Amino acid sequence: MKTIRGKVYVVRDDIDTDQIIPAQYLNLVPTIPEEYAKLGTYALCGLPDGSAPFVKPGAPKAEYTILVAGRNFGCGSSREHAPIALGAAGIRAMVAESYARIFFRNVVATGEFYPFEVAERLCERFATGDEGEIDPTAGTIANLTAGKTFAMKPLGAVAPVVEAGGLFAYARRAGMIK
Repeated sequence: MKTIRGKVYVVRDDIDTDQIIPAQYLNLVPTIPEEYAKLGTYALCGLPDGSAPFVKPGAPKAEYTILVAGRNFGCGSSREHAPIALGAAGIRAMVAESYARIFFRNVVATGEFYPFEVAERLCERFATGDEGEIDPTAGTIANLTAGKTFAMKPLGAVAPVVEAGGLFAYARRAGMIK
C-alpha cells in the first residue's frame, strides 16, 4: 500500500447512510461512469446545515482525500451506494473510531477506499482542511498541519481485498472466479 496524502474532512459520531448519500440519489447506477461521477457530487450532502460542504457546488469531486470520523460511521440502512459515493467523490482513505458493521463490509466489498480504525478520538485532533498523511506500512496517520502522528489499527485480512479493488476483483486476482 502506498502513502496517502491530502486534505482531511472531519465528521463526528453516528453519521448515517442517509447523511452520506440521501435516498433520492439511490437511482444513480454506479456502474455507469457518468452516474458514478454524479453520485460522488452528492456525497455527504445530507450532513446537517452548517456543515462545511464536502463537495463544493459545481465541483466534480471533493478537494478532500482523507475522511476522519468519530464512532459508528455508516450506521443506518445497508446502502452500498454510501462507500461508492465517498470513493467517487475522491476519498482514498478513511479513519474512524468505529464503523457500523454493514458499512465496513460494504467498504471492503466495493474496494472504494481504505477503512482504517483508531483507538484515539481523532475527530477532535484534526480539523476540516488540515493536511494529512496516512502511512499504511507504518500504521500511522499524521496531522501535518499540527505536526502530530497517531497510531492506526492494522487492516489485517481486508487489506488485500481493498487493494485489489473490492471483493470481486480480489476473487478474480486470486483465481477464485474468472
